[in-house]
Amino acid sequence: MTATTPAWLAEVPSRRFLETGLETRFALQPGDRTLVEPGATLVAGEPLVERLRDRRVDEVSIPAAGAAGAIAGSRWSHGRPAGRRRAAHPVEGELLAPLPGSKDKWRLVTGDHRDLVLAPVGGEVIDIRPGAEIVLRTAGRALAGAFAAGSAARGPLHLATDPFGDLAPGGIDVGRAGCILVVGARIDAEALTRARAMGVRGIVVASLPGKELRDFQASERRQRAALHPTPPFGVLVLEGAIRRRIPSPVMALFERLVGREVSLLVDPPSIVFDATDLELPTIPADWIHLRSGPNAGLEGRVVGVSGLRRFAANVMLEAARVAIDGEPPIDVPLADLERLV
Repeated sequence: MTATTPAWLAEVPSRRFLETGLETRFALQPGDRTLVEPGATLVAGEPLVERLRDRRVDEVSIPAAGAAGAIAGSRWSHGRPAGRRRAAHPVEGELLAPLPGSKDKWRLVTGDHRDLVLAPVGGEVIDIRPGAEIVLRTAGRALAGAFAAGSAARGPLHLATDPFGDLAPGGIDVGRAGCILVVGARIDAEALTRARAMGVRGIVVASLPGKELRDFQASERRQRAALHPTPPFGVLVLEGAIRRRIPSPVMALFERLVGREVSLLVDPPSIVFDATDLELPTIPADWIHLRSGPNAGLEGRVVGVSGLRRFAANVMLEAARVAIDGEPPIDVPLADLERLV
């Protein structure tokens, strides 16, 4: 709080508009081979993981000399003598677990086809847990969302509709390939599927109903089951499942980011950008966003704290006086409000 900011504003719930030093996680599946080390500094686009497309579990015998150092999660490969014909199946992969009742046999996760996964964001590698995750502290600023689906991706950001609009499937064409699209209030599963087919790298939307999310996730599972290499594609939902518009400060930020490279992250759900020269939108101290209640999605200005007030179902709640769209102030429960700071 500054000297000119009313102290009672601290009573209104707030959240960070932008964060720095965000820690993101990239899931590792059994058999994936990491191409980075803890402490390394990455630039977006550098190789991150070598991923098995058709993983399977084999049984291998480990010589006594190497059995003592064999641990779950470590890499193991069988050296073939020179001149021998290559085996039908590769014997290189990640040790999963020792075979019960055996001293020298292990289960090994391996496969024939490997895809290279590139880092969608730059930063410092904090930790690597084989078969679990890579933890990366990102460089740049991050805008948090409510939830995300798909996979992390990177591309130039573009606006597809206004903050209130819907994006129909026919509104996406190959001219959007490689982009992260901001599509306004909501989008359906059919439009998401078409966006992925057209080469779009990511979708940023204010809301996504549960049915559309389930349909998209089912489509993602079918895509992976086909075992064809596919480019990354992610969906970032800013507000939740109930339809509402993108808050005006967030939309102002996106307008400034048009044409610049951004990273769409899934864990945690966020947009990260490295534009250090970007002029950030100014948010008035008394600006508020209604995140729930009958006026959810609207914006206004808080003019004071009201104390306990009676609301629907005879419930007494702490409230604030809020002027919405220039109308006379009304009492709104504090829990329905949020400020961006």
